[in-house]
Amino acid sequence: MENIYAALLLHKLGKEINEESLKKVLAAAGTEVNESQIKSLVASLKGVDIDKELESASLVTATPKAEEKAPEKKEEKPKEEKGEAAAEGLSALFG
Repeated sequence: MENIYAALLLHKLGKEINEESLKKVLAAAGTEVNESQIKSLVASLKGVDIDKELESASLVTATPKAEEKAPEKKEEKPKEEKGEAAAEGLSALFG
């Protein structure tokens, strides 16, 4: 994650995102520099319009989630009705 943050910082400052500048930012932040991750990040960012990607990413996160439908509650009968229903059930058993 630190590598991406460093790349975003460089982009925000209008600096070129290359291996050397990323290493300098990471070293200044006191983070361990992983050469292979930096090379991979620089290679993957070639030809990418970061502003456009950030805009589309913020649009995706800004869209509201589909409202989750709350489970419908079953209407509970008042306690009196429940008792009456139980009594009716028992009378059916005993005639």
